[in-house]
Amino acid sequence: MKALVHTAPYKMELQEWPIPEYGPEDLLVRVKACAICGSDIKGYTGKTGRRQPPIIMGHEAAGIVEAMGKEVIGFSPGDRVCFDSTIYCRRCKYCMAGRRNLCENRQVLGVSEGTYRRHGAMAEYVVVPYWIAVHMPENLSFPQAALIETASIGVHAANRTPLQLNDTVVIIGAGAVGLVTLQAIRLKGAGKVIITDLSPARLELAKQLGADLTLRADAPNLLEQLRAAVGSDGADATIEAVGIQSTIDLALDITRPGGSLTLIGNVTPRVEMGLQSIVSREITIYGVCASNEYPDCVELVAAGLIKVDPLISEFARIEDGQEVFDRLYHGVEGNIRTVFIFD
Repeated sequence: MKALVHTAPYKMELQEWPIPEYGPEDLLVRVKACAICGSDIKGYTGKTGRRQPPIIMGHEAAGIVEAMGKEVIGFSPGDRVCFDSTIYCRRCKYCMAGRRNLCENRQVLGVSEGTYRRHGAMAEYVVVPYWIAVHMPENLSFPQAALIETASIGVHAANRTPLQLNDTVVIIGAGAVGLVTLQAIRLKGAGKVIITDLSPARLELAKQLGADLTLRADAPNLLEQLRAAVGSDGADATIEAVGIQSTIDLALDITRPGGSLTLIGNVTPRVEMGLQSIVSREITIYGVCASNEYPDCVELVAAGLIKVDPLISEFARIEDGQEVFDRLYHGVEGNIRTVFIFD
């Protein structure tokens, strides 16, 4: 099979690999669409430690069941499927409690971080355990289905965020996850929603997807603009979808006393936070890791309640993988998701 392989920092090579072997509980999926996540772009630099070569990246994908193991339940060859990125064990205390995203034995498709290597879907075939796969509704396209993993992160972030009907919410970061979170927080009953980002194109898209107000993140008076928009107390809930020191500081500053701060972004491994501000104002902080909502998101996207088509900026082929990764690394204004398409 053809596979786009990360072989060294900043190096993506199209190689011929054998079709992967599958176990008794596995599906062999012929990939039809695979999106490039921002974490893949960071991973190809070799700086994150989570894409150690050689690795076939890709964890946002969909395809057709080609073959399957003898112990697979509920699937047949020819089924159209999409699948979560989190491979969970179903046996640990977190899985048993329904918090599969915190599985003690968790692996992620397309990741090699030193303790495991799990090849992903930037290839003609990928192997996944059947319990992370979901049947695709007929009205769902493969590119749309490839974005459901992203959608599930935003929906999980909204679910983690406590909200009263008509609350004011600030979202910092209008990338793919931030834009899905915007839609999900609306579904949850948010009133006024303000979103900030550096990209004018992304802010325009945020308006189309339901933001009441969009603000340029590089405005010299951004905090003052936010305070004018949310009122003197601050936002009832703030959702940070970037993950660097300056945006964390901004998120904490704009959250009202007794409010909540939900953290999705994790670009920077470590940041400082104003402890006295958190303690004295009783700010509740929520972390977001992966999701438990993937199957629900299949239905939300199929029903049009979460829109992912606007997040697809372009289509590409793995044969052009090196050029595509290089271009995305250097930045493409307004790009949200590039999706590899397979014949």
